[in-house]
Amino acid sequence: MTQKIFVLYTGGTIGMSQSSDGLHPDTELVGKALQPFSDGLEFDWHVCEPLIDSSAVTLENWRDWLDILAEKLPHCDGVLVLHGTDTMAYTANLFALALQGLDKPVVFTGSQWPYDAPDSDAPLNLATAVAAFETALPQVLIAFNGKIYPAVGSSKVSTETAAGFDNPHFGAWAQWNESDGFQLVARPSEKRTESVSDGLKVLPLNPEARVVCQTLTPGFAVNHFSDGLNHTAAQAVILQSYGHGNAPSDKGLIEAVQTFTARGGLLLNISQVQQGCAAAVYAQGSALRRAGVVNGGKCNLETATALLTLAVSNGWNAETVRQKLHALGLVEAV
Repeated sequence: MTQKIFVLYTGGTIGMSQSSDGLHPDTELVGKALQPFSDGLEFDWHVCEPLIDSSAVTLENWRDWLDILAEKLPHCDGVLVLHGTDTMAYTANLFALALQGLDKPVVFTGSQWPYDAPDSDAPLNLATAVAAFETALPQVLIAFNGKIYPAVGSSKVSTETAAGFDNPHFGAWAQWNESDGFQLVARPSEKRTESVSDGLKVLPLNPEARVVCQTLTPGFAVNHFSDGLNHTAAQAVILQSYGHGNAPSDKGLIEAVQTFTARGGLLLNISQVQQGCAAAVYAQGSALRRAGVVNGGKCNLETATALLTLAVSNGWNAETVRQKLHALGLVEAV
């Protein structure tokens, strides 16, 4: 029986061609990229207009793409999203959190080099992505370099090699190659999804949602963050702190956090360590917690951005954000 796969082609290096100004998105990929996989699969393409370099992605793009998927998902067996690698993990995380009650795979892939480039990684990535539909996992996945990762927790980790993505906390769920097929590494935990049984629901996204990120570094950054927090128009802030969510016990910082959270602002504290967990481990972080900060546990920057964008869009408070983090398996308790 032929499976129908909806393809959302947003742009990215995988379909780029050379111009006098450098690589730019091109539609030529449509006619050839998935031709080798047409046996048993029927591809229904949607080519975004315009195709974009993923570094140019906006919240309007995310909203529009979610609208397209809300229309197409009930009529296909899976979705393939072709996306540039720079922000692919951000978009995949957003889709993973916004597509509630998903009952089929939504698979992201792209490439470090264009499809037609010598020794391109695009053919392997496309083959891995297409093979991912065999798993029938009702999840948003990233297929890259012969591996399949859960979207939540995934990040781009390299611009230099074909191993462009990783998921430091949850790892790869499966590995694939053409000769041996799938080697399942792990099965998804139920805690890593918020699937429900009453059908697909797509959470609304407000393109005007104001979410920003600040990374702590020793020195002036603490004062800069405190001053900015007192005057910011942001509705939600991600703080990338040290280690287990630690920050200086600076009076100005704590007062700024208290003022921001007291007026309804969301402040999510995540670790800047790649495999870090912002949790109540050290007393050094206790002042932040008392000031109203939400500890993000294993939440990485991409997941945090998606979560707070949806939180602002849907009017979630700090307690709801904590519950979402727990449901995703990112914190142990609320």
